[in-house]
Amino acid sequence: MRVRTIEIADQGAGLDDSQALLAKLPAATDVYAWVRGGNGLVGWGEAARFTASGQERFARAHRWWRDLVRSADVVDDVGLPGTGPVAFASFTFDPKAEGSVLVVPRVLLGHRDGRTWLTVVGDDVDQVLRELAKPVAMPEHHGQAHWSDGSRTPAEYVAIVADAVARITAGELDKVVLARDVVATTDRPIDVRQLLQQLAHGYPDCWTFAVDGLVGATPEMLVRREGDRVLSRVLAGTVRRTDDLAVDDRLAAALLTSHKDLDEHAYAVQSVAQALGVHCTDLDVPTHPRILTLPNVQHLATDVRGVLADGAPALALAAALHPTAAVCGTPTERARSLISDIEGLDRGRYAGPVGWIDADGDGELGIALRCAEVADNTIRAFAGCGIVAGSNPTDELAESQVKLVAIRDAVES
Repeated sequence: MRVRTIEIADQGAGLDDSQALLAKLPAATDVYAWVRGGNGLVGWGEAARFTASGQERFARAHRWWRDLVRSADVVDDVGLPGTGPVAFASFTFDPKAEGSVLVVPRVLLGHRDGRTWLTVVGDDVDQVLRELAKPVAMPEHHGQAHWSDGSRTPAEYVAIVADAVARITAGELDKVVLARDVVATTDRPIDVRQLLQQLAHGYPDCWTFAVDGLVGATPEMLVRREGDRVLSRVLAGTVRRTDDLAVDDRLAAALLTSHKDLDEHAYAVQSVAQALGVHCTDLDVPTHPRILTLPNVQHLATDVRGVLADGAPALALAAALHPTAAVCGTPTERARSLISDIEGLDRGRYAGPVGWIDADGDGELGIALRCAEVADNTIRAFAGCGIVAGSNPTDELAESQVKLVAIRDAVES
């Protein structure tokens, strides 16, 4: 595999903006993205693909990627994280589920800190540069969306949350995350590019992504590895936003003192710190969370940072972290078993790691939240809520509805 990375001018496109970077994606079914603010990667075409399932899916993917990049003929004139060979990654939540995938795009366009680069697999760099200079056809709208219940009705979701609260109160476990889905069909096939543009515009502080039909905007970074620096952003504990800033401030203050939400958040932070502690030194774990404000919700947030001690690549760190208490529960195996018993939902790649990796072991892998599976004119959107002893089932349903707003608005815009 021949891989060439060259630095390019932004061609007047203003690629310090995610919208402009996404606007370079051509009309194609196989488009990939990981963008936030002025930085990110977009790709199209397919040069190589690997799929896996089972408990060893991360290890199998790492071995395939290691062997692929070792045998590649690489010329990288830029030398930043995300240059040279890059694979977009998306893994299932459940190890038994099919669908975990690594994809190497044929063309990749990246932008970071004022520098723009092009990576091409093959020998047609000049041809790709000519294509980039041409206007890109704008996505056509898919028409009206018709929504329906997914695997569970709202009433059924309330009932399973009540069941989980009873089990937690009885001492079976401390926390479990329960998800639900909704489904929409549209008049015409969905152009993923339109969803990406809407999500990036509406949620600029999130990482907007597309990998093999999974599209979303996640606020949660499972792990970022850049050299020996490691970061994981933990979100757990949520309140809605209103149209009144004073009300939002009061809701945020209440969230910061809520025993229920602080307990939920502490479980998630502890699970991340324990997993990273195996691989990192100088672990920085803040004692109190902060508020992360998004357009539709406010979260309790904690950034856990460390210095890598053993050279583990981003994919291995993601394997060690997944699933965190933020998307599964505590203790992990009891929570995972309860999810399997009562959730009634095939999560697919929802709540699994999603992002990119490069040949040096660097990468960014978020948790696939605020996302949907897209196929032709069908879209399946997901949301989940952390359940602890103080959870109110009706309130959790309302929280799930708020979390679904991101995808609903992107589809209906």
